This record gives sequence, C-alpha cells and structure tokens, in this order.
Amino acid sequence: MLAYLKREKVLTISLILAAVSAFFVPPDREYLDYIDLRVLGLLFCLMLLVRGFQRAGLFDLMTERLFGSLQGSRRLCLTLVLLCFFTSMVITNDVALITFVPFAILALERCGRGELTIPVAALQTVAANLGSMATPIGNPQNLYLFSAYDMGMGAFLRTVLPPAALSLVLLTVAALLLPAGPAHMQAGSSAPRLPRRDILVYTALFALDLLVVFRVLHWLPALIITVAGVVLLGKGQLLGRVDYALLLTFVGFFIFVGNLGRIGPVRQLVSGLLQGREILVSALFSQALSNVPAAILLSGFTDNGAGLLLGVNVGGLGTLIASMASLISYKLYAAQPGAKVGKYFLTFTAYNLVFLAILLCFCLLVY
Repeated sequence: MLAYLKREKVLTISLILAAVSAFFVPPDREYLDYIDLRVLGLLFCLMLLVRGFQRAGLFDLMTERLFGSLQGSRRLCLTLVLLCFFTSMVITNDVALITFVPFAILALERCGRGELTIPVAALQTVAANLGSMATPIGNPQNLYLFSAYDMGMGAFLRTVLPPAALSLVLLTVAALLLPAGPAHMQAGSSAPRLPRRDILVYTALFALDLLVVFRVLHWLPALIITVAGVVLLGKGQLLGRVDYALLLTFVGFFIFVGNLGRIGPVRQLVSGLLQGREILVSALFSQALSNVPAAILLSGFTDNGAGLLLGVNVGGLGTLIASMASLISYKLYAAQPGAKVGKYFLTFTAYNLVFLAILLCFCLLVY
C-alpha cells in the first residue's frame, strides 16, 4: 500500500488534503453531497471502453492503415504529432500518448531518424494535451467542468474551439520546422484482424455513454449496462485495467474542495483571487497542482466555468506535472535504452513554455 501511494503521488496528496480538511470540518451528512457520482460513473465507463478498444487492437489497426507508406521525415513527424492531437479528442490524452509515443519511437528508429525521437515525443505530448481540450470527453477536467457547470455543447465549443484551432496551426508549424531528411516507413503487409463482435459491442456502449455526457440518459443505468455488457462479452478482466487511482483522486479532491467551501475566510480569499482572473489563476495553479486537481479545487469558488475551462486546459502546458498525461510520455521515453532524459526534459520544457505563452496570451486577449 505504501509503495502504491508513493507511486500515485497526486492520489496521495488528494487524500492527505481531504484528511487535513476534515479536522476543520468534521465529517457529516453534507460530505455525501461533495462527490459528483455522475462524473465518476462516466469516467469509469469511458476508461473501461477505451481499454476494451485498445485490447481489441483497434488502435493497432488505425496505425497500420494511417501510416501505410510514408516518405520524408517531416511528413512522418507531422503525422505522428497530429495523430495524437485528433485521437485525444475521443480516446483521451493519456491513452493517445500510451498508444502512439512508443510507436513513434519505434518508427523513427526504423527509419534511421532516431535523433528526432525527443522533439517528436515532446510535441506529441503537447498535441495530446491541446487536442483533448476540444471535446467534453477528451480529458478528465473537461468532463468534470462540463458537468459541474451544466454547460451546453454550443457554449462548450464556442469556448474551446478557437484556442484548439490555434493549437493545430502552431503544432503543424512546429512539426514542419523539424529537420528534413529521407525517411521511409513501410507498414506491415497484413493489417491486424479485429474481433468484430467486440468492436460492435464497445461502440454501442460508447454511444450509450455519450448520451449521458449530453444529459439524454441518467448515468446509473448507463454504468450498469456498460459493466454488464463488458462482462457478458467475456472481458471482465478489463475491470481491473481501469485507472482507479484517478477516480480516488477525484474523491479526495471533492472532499477537500467541499470542506474549503465551508470555511468562510478561505472561501472569501480564493474567490477574491479568482474574480476576473480565472484563466490566469487556473493556469498558474495547474503548474503546481496539475490541471485536474486545479479544476476541481477552483470550481468551488467561481461561476465562470468558461474561464476555468480555458485556464486548466492551457495550463496543462508548462511544467512536467501540469498534466498527468505529460508524465506518461516522459516515462515511456525514459524507459527506452540509451534515453537522454535531461535532453528530453529541456526540449519538453522549451516547447511547453512557448506554447503556454502564446495560448495564454491569446485566451487573455480574446476572452
């Protein structure tokens, strides 16, 4: 248990904060109102189904079909980066990185362009964090804020699409500025065969859960049907592949934020700090707390959901811990033989600070 808590540092911090806050606001019946069961149920269902698609080989097939035969290092790098940008909108930023960063490392080595691995992996991380802002299901903070502020899809898209479009332009330019050179990647001759029944069931369940996102269906029946569908499919082992640490992290921060909201001086202080500065403050909080905890924490002190949504998404850039997805790509690269961890960290930080400065200025000026 200690090893697990040491490994899951954000979870540990959330539980410690929840425990400390309980000394100031002793547990009572109001604690039950802190926890947003709809968000937790939706997160569980989406993580479960994405794992199912992953195990079924859908992402392997996507890779095989998309890359086919690519020539030229710039074209290859651009494809690797934009693949993370667009897929993260549906399969979330962390899953996009888990799927495509190892592939990028292998592909660049196979093409004889291993020197591009560090900048490409860093840009893939930026792309996944920015592409995921474009949909309510792209990352956990979006799903939470979309639910917590009862946003309509129109209001959500009007908020996130301008910075997402600018992000796409910036990523394209950054990828095309990488050194040019010969690179030829030939995909395998035979694409992996998919278990058609599994894919159909997962797709139907995913569509069902999207109805919950858009408030057409209640979360509890969808949760029951999703779990039952996966178990009846004979894939009950996927239940053990869900990121329960993330769910428990949400619970810890729900309790912490709920208790802070009941401490008068603290509520006044944070509310005053946020008023009119939601984008900037939430982006800065994300640098130290990570953007998911920052979203949960600050949502209890402002009615400006749009500003908070922008701040925590743009704030996922910057430090290595600003987004937990960034740690995933770092660990994936660091595990490679001969990894130049220091060089990766410097390259990652440089790209992130440039993108953060441009997008933060854009959001502050436009919104």
